[in-house]
Amino acid sequence: MDSSTWSPATTATAEPLKAYERIRNAADISVIVVYFVVVMAVGLWSTPECPGEAWSSHLTFSLCFQIGASLFASNIGSGHFVGLAGTGAAAGIATGGFEWNALFLVVVLGWVFVPIYIKAGVVTMPEYLRKRFGGKRIQVYLSVLSLLLYVFTKISVSPLP
Repeated sequence: MDSSTWSPATTATAEPLKAYERIRNAADISVIVVYFVVVMAVGLWSTPECPGEAWSSHLTFSLCFQIGASLFASNIGSGHFVGLAGTGAAAGIATGGFEWNALFLVVVLGWVFVPIYIKAGVVTMPEYLRKRFGGKRIQVYLSVLSLLLYVFTKISVSPLP
């Protein structure tokens, strides 16, 4: 038998490929390029054409598809595509139940809190708490706490290299 043929013994001892070694064919690169072109096209298409309109008022409370899609896309990451798919393959489809329930809960929270934020003229929860209770300490505390919790949550679920 030829030594160049495949065998499980040679595969088991091989080093895993690094990330930059996996993306070498034209199909992978073209998918990445098309993705960035589509994102840029949607961004340029959704740019407001009214020069007098303030960016903050356009991005804050306008009801447009692009803002909703942006918020949705910023929540979805590799943890969803890779992590949930792997967990679903290992443990079953019930692992996606959290994401389905979160979808409905976020919509309900939006119905409850968006009118309050619009009436108060604020955009974020730390800004609302500062306006409601006074003082900048609670705003800074909640902002730092949110950032730390986000970072540690991502670190705790990300696999080690």
